[in-house]
Amino acid sequence: MIAAFNIFRELCMAKKRIKMKAFSDNIRYIGADDENIDLFEGQYPVPNGISYNSYLIIDQEIAIIDTVDIRRTDNWMQNLTSQLPENRKPDYLIIQHMEPDHSGSIRKMLECYPSTRIVCTAKAASMLNDYFEDIDFTGRVIIVADGETLSLGKTTLRFLTAPMVHWPEVMLTIDETDGVLFSADAFGSFAMNDSGVDEAWDSEARRYYCNIVGRFGASVRILMKKIQPLKFSIIAPLHGPVLTENLARFWGLYDKWSSYTPETEGTLVAYASIYGGTAAAARRIADTLKARPDAHEVVLIDLCRRDVSYAVSEAFRLSSMVLCSVTYDGGIFPSMHTFIHHLCSKKLANRRIALVENGSWAPQAARIMASELSGLPGTTIIAPTLTLHSRLHRPDNATIEAICAQLP
Repeated sequence: MIAAFNIFRELCMAKKRIKMKAFSDNIRYIGADDENIDLFEGQYPVPNGISYNSYLIIDQEIAIIDTVDIRRTDNWMQNLTSQLPENRKPDYLIIQHMEPDHSGSIRKMLECYPSTRIVCTAKAASMLNDYFEDIDFTGRVIIVADGETLSLGKTTLRFLTAPMVHWPEVMLTIDETDGVLFSADAFGSFAMNDSGVDEAWDSEARRYYCNIVGRFGASVRILMKKIQPLKFSIIAPLHGPVLTENLARFWGLYDKWSSYTPETEGTLVAYASIYGGTAAAARRIADTLKARPDAHEVVLIDLCRRDVSYAVSEAFRLSSMVLCSVTYDGGIFPSMHTFIHHLCSKKLANRRIALVENGSWAPQAARIMASELSGLPGTTIIAPTLTLHSRLHRPDNATIEAICAQLP
């Protein structure tokens, strides 16, 4: 797949920051950062903010690639108007994705530029009235199918449908003239546009993929096969930094994530504890793994105090897990239940998992965890299970050694 990247155009850029600058002769970044949002999609912490990326292509005709969340409509409109050539208006709004963080400013844009025509998939067209029922779209919408093109003059845009990456109406757009792939939510990141690429991709792109797109690995792989033969030297996603260098690295990570292949040999030890007994066992297991002469990476996460999106990201990254839960109300502790629910929802596969349960009178969390995890393809539950009675006891050390001997 790496051979897909036939880099054919030298980029004259002094640095990677592209915000509010041209990154080809006729393409402008007009997106907006959201630095004070607390939760993205109402659930994912974004302590460093996130961007809503949007792009302006200026040619004989002018096209906008997506709008932004309504939280940043005013900023976006200022960026748009400042980049438009004098006495010119947008001819097309290309809608790649109808999710509100990208379609939220459509109303304002059409109020200012009512002659703009909308280019989108048939599925996206059917969603327009769901979001904007009081706008008459008659005669305004150009529906495109997979592989169809639009000429802006010297610039040729080709549209690639990408159903279920991660909504059914999604399409990508490739500027065949300048070699830019506008990738919708693919290759995006929980980061602002002017974040360092290494910083964003070392953690936040993975966390974004695993939690937003992770369930749809099969669809991602279909899309990757579709774009593999194409020529492009820039990937311009709808969140996070624009990618201009080392594209093979990002492609390789998407190849691993979408196939549920671990990036790293290592173990995530995730625990849910009430009074500390289960936490002590998790720490003992982590310390035992770290003390081995051939130790691989070990990550310890308290599910009660760390947002589940970070744990899901580590579960995708590492090859093995140890899940430690107290028995609670005859089941597993809520934070562990949430974590396993997310793993199953995202269809994580091909992992080795050891189980630790705790209970003062009726420990049964391991049985329930094993049942919930049984639907994950290629997953192996390691024996033996460590069963705690309130806290660690000396005989438990032998079981810990037996578990750790089967982990990297």
